[in-house]
Amino acid sequence: MKPAKFALACLMLGAAVCAAQNAPQQTPDQPAATSPSQQSANPPAAPQLQSGDTSQKSQDNKNQAEDQSTSKDRLFFALPNFLTLENGGKARPLTTGEKFKVVAQSSFDYVQIPWYAFLAGLSQAENSEPGYGQGWEGYGKRLGSAAADGTIENFMTGAILPSLLHQDPRYYQMGKGGFWRRAGYSGSRIVITRSDSGRGEFNFSEVLGSALSASISTYSYHPRSDRNLSNTASVWASQLGYDTITIVLKEFWPDIRRKITKKKTGN
Repeated sequence: MKPAKFALACLMLGAAVCAAQNAPQQTPDQPAATSPSQQSANPPAAPQLQSGDTSQKSQDNKNQAEDQSTSKDRLFFALPNFLTLENGGKARPLTTGEKFKVVAQSSFDYVQIPWYAFLAGLSQAENSEPGYGQGWEGYGKRLGSAAADGTIENFMTGAILPSLLHQDPRYYQMGKGGFWRRAGYSGSRIVITRSDSGRGEFNFSEVLGSALSASISTYSYHPRSDRNLSNTASVWASQLGYDTITIVLKEFWPDIRRKITKKKTGN
């Protein structure tokens, strides 16, 4: 992983660590105690008789929650996080069409443009892959390369191989337990995933998919001087490392989000 990108990823991970360690323990709200006189003076109101619409609506909401297949969440309120489920224990399997659809939504989301522009700027500052050159021409080549690299890898690891191998491309957050337990669990998901049937198995989609995407990008549009096995292996290792950090961030993002929301509301 290139130094600037690694530093950025570590900075984001550091925010996750702080949020996880400082996250308050969730405890159920306790009802206020009332004296017997208060209870007799304020008897519980009799339930109003209504049609079955309310109970039917509650059941529909429950079924909808249990049938949740993808998310509308965004990592740090910006980056698409549509394949991460906070409470997805009963999530149904994704169809092939759904896998391609959600990956396409993530890959071509509007926020990806400034994100890839930012990554291209880091690459330009580092002068990585000097064959691209400098100036606006070099920056444009790096921007196109970053966008193509990310899109190819997203489809390989999230749609193409998961469809062929019948693997689940989603990340299921643990959400409970200590920091190291959750960090270990999330980090291991780079090599462990679920099949469409829910069985745990080796994550061929991620490991093999990132290797294929690194090979395609390196030997097609990257500078000729970098089209070699050594650079391909370096790109592959960088993708795996960056994806591992991203998965760990996905695990602790709800903690960060709650902390930010709490500060905004002043509670």
